[in-house]
Amino acid sequence: MGDKIAETASNSAENTAKLRRVLVINGPNLNLLGSREPELYGGETLGQLASRLEAKGREAGVEVVCYQSNYEGALIDRVQAARTEGVDFIILNPGGLTHTSVALRDALRAVRIPFIEVHLSNIYAREPWRRRSYFSDLAQGVITGLGSRGYDLALAYALGAD
Repeated sequence: MGDKIAETASNSAENTAKLRRVLVINGPNLNLLGSREPELYGGETLGQLASRLEAKGREAGVEVVCYQSNYEGALIDRVQAARTEGVDFIILNPGGLTHTSVALRDALRAVRIPFIEVHLSNIYAREPWRRRSYFSDLAQGVITGLGSRGYDLALAYALGAD
């Protein structure tokens, strides 16, 4: 049993060593975290969330870069730039663009960087139109409804991903 635990820890360290940079992308209105509908999205600000993720990355020897924009084109530009910046993994919360942005979907498909889709609220327990995501079928996984903890889980997965 102890050998299996040591092997798992060794594999996790190897995977983390391969990973150099994780990009966290937040879409429209996520700059208002902490003040916008805290009953749905929590009281943590985007700055606090970014600081926490960056610190966890540093602990693992991985650079975590956080980016937010309210503009679809800026998000697309950021995804495209990731291709030449050594980004190995993306954590994506597309916000309201989840249900509308074919263009952002196409950018993610084009760069072929693995990603996890994250939503603070449970999009499946909200309005029917929020239940459709243009990203879920491309994502390695979807984390929804766990608040900002979903980002932590996505980062933990990225740090252990092959």
